This record gives sequence, structure tokens and C-alpha cells, in this order.
Amino acid sequence: QVQLVESGGGSVQAGGSLSLSCAISTYSTRCMAWFRQTPGNEREAVASIDSTGRERYADSAKGRFTIAKDNAKNIVYLHMNSLKVEDSGVYYCARGPLCFAHMTPSNFHDWGQGTQVTVSS
Repeated sequence: QVQLVESGGGSVQAGGSLSLSCAISTYSTRCMAWFRQTPGNEREAVASIDSTGRERYADSAKGRFTIAKDNAKNIVYLHMNSLKVEDSGVYYCARGPLCFAHMTPSNFHDWGQGTQVTVSS
């Protein structure tokens, strides 16, 4: 059973930056993604990266967020810049078989415990 452990969440003012990390217990060539969940809502995909390094982003994240993977360290990062209040939520790292557009949580089988990001105005 693979383990995913997120870190790096916290509180920041709007316009600031945060970087999240997801440590993966085993080397993975599968799709890695970051999801965000807010109270009362389903988790939504924010960014993903596949085994070829292809990146995909939600429209809300394009131009501000960058997903990256360090294969040597088995870590996936989410670098978030120009943060907005609406970026707040619990961010989850997830692993699934394939990356594609419009992914949903049901496409992923392995999840981290989540890390809280709070952006204040």
C-alpha cells in the first residue's frame, strides 16, 4: 500500500505564496495530482502530472500554480503563487493510473491525509 504524506500548508495573505509537498512511499510512474476541498464541496482537481512530465491545471490554477515531481526523491510539489482567498481549502495529494482532463476523485485510489491552506484578505 503506497503512502502519501502532504506537508507545507499554512496561512498566508492574499497575493502570497505557498509550496506544498507530497512524499510518496514508493517510486511511482502513475498520475500524481493535487485536489482541493472546501466545506460542503467535493474535492476538485487543481493540478496533475503524469509519467512523461505532462502537466495539467484547473483553469483557476493556470498561470499561478506549478506542479513538479522529483523522481529521485519521490516527492511531488505544488508551488502556489498570487494566492487568492478562494484558493483556501484542504489540499490532498493523490495517485491514480492515468492523468487526463476533468479528473474526479473517483479516478484516484491513493490519497494523503490533506494539508490546510488558508488565504486571508
